[in-house]
Amino acid sequence: MFVSVDREACAATGGCAQLCPDVFSIGADGIVVVEQESPDESLRAAVIDAADLCPTAAISVEG
Repeated sequence: MFVSVDREACAATGGCAQLCPDVFSIGADGIVVVEQESPDESLRAAVIDAADLCPTAAISVEG
């Protein structure tokens, strides 16, 4: 699995970082940062939930 974020599309709601703090955090500019681009499979459900929660569909999950 590969996780990426379109930082220009990010609405800075922070829901992804709350749902999956092992993969997402909020940067100093208030925009999401991907801490693990290739997280462990055990985090898949949380990553998918975070992507689904994103109001601007800024999170992409491949694989």
